[in-house]
Amino acid sequence: MQANTNTHNLNEALASLSKGFRSLKGIGNVEAQSSDDILFDEWDWEVGVGLYGDFRDAKERNDQAALERIGRWYDWQIQRGLPRRQVNSTAPMLTLALLAEHFQREDWKNIVEEWADWIHTTMPKTEEEGYQHLVKERDNDGELWDDTLFMAALFMGAAGKLCQRPEWSEEAQYQYLCHIRFLGDTHSGLFYHGWTFLGRHNFANALWARGNAWLTLSIPELFRILKPQSVTARQLKNVYLTQVKALKECQREDGMFHTLLDDPSSPIEASATAAIGYGLLAGCREGLLDITEYRDMIHLCLNAVVTRINDKGIVEEVSDGTAMGHSLEFYKQIGNTPTPYGQALASLFLSEYRSFTNKTN
Repeated sequence: MQANTNTHNLNEALASLSKGFRSLKGIGNVEAQSSDDILFDEWDWEVGVGLYGDFRDAKERNDQAALERIGRWYDWQIQRGLPRRQVNSTAPMLTLALLAEHFQREDWKNIVEEWADWIHTTMPKTEEEGYQHLVKERDNDGELWDDTLFMAALFMGAAGKLCQRPEWSEEAQYQYLCHIRFLGDTHSGLFYHGWTFLGRHNFANALWARGNAWLTLSIPELFRILKPQSVTARQLKNVYLTQVKALKECQREDGMFHTLLDDPSSPIEASATAAIGYGLLAGCREGLLDITEYRDMIHLCLNAVVTRINDKGIVEEVSDGTAMGHSLEFYKQIGNTPTPYGQALASLFLSEYRSFTNKTN
């Protein structure tokens, strides 16, 4: 798809992305025909990110039919029975919390409350009370991953607001501060993929692009959901500004970012590029960032993402879900595949760009 920044073409691109999202039954499994309903079968992080992108775009357009479509997916999954609680299966709960508020659904709110209470009281924690990156495949004892901030901490912020539980909102903010402490690379201003308390190291010291993008995106989203105050807001804003300044130095001339941000020999990756573009615009929206210095960077991201949406509405050059790597070579070998999070991150970016353009014109 050719890049074009007028509203009509952004609307077309967003409609194509939504169609592509609805055509996915699983990771890499694209149906020949997209559905009016969401087909993705598994309740886990991949679709959780996708649902969030679809929800934010529908809210921006005040598209009640699209919001109801998302709600039908939740009712279908709840009727089937929800999976084991863990960090990644928490990701869809973020949109459920926002939908429960939008539709005033007490049954959804009750599920949100039960899940958030489990995270707060029962889910395994690391030293210094961080959220252990518990997933369906393994427990990851003593490990912090940057994915967790989007997958679980943002949900706790939304749940605290919905259920009027300020201790949950405070917990969400603490998780950001805890993860930043152990995942931040003070030399580059970027973030490592993970940290283990068992060996007290950052695994391969990988400055993984999508992992960094979770920070670029989720810090402004936390401000959107619950408005951190005082020294917490000051710390998060300064960490965010340091990171985006470092990311600017990593961007290629074509707008893309490498899977390993500091390694030009690693593959380029579209979902991180979209998430970084969105995170920059979201930072402007929340008053964290002055767009003047980053306008060109955003436009480069936009061109890179739009030109990677194929005729089926699928974002290309999106890397598969990424476990913790114990070598840098591991990250270079990750293949590309159609994913709902690739669709979502592109949708978030393009929807935010359209909104930002409309407000500044």
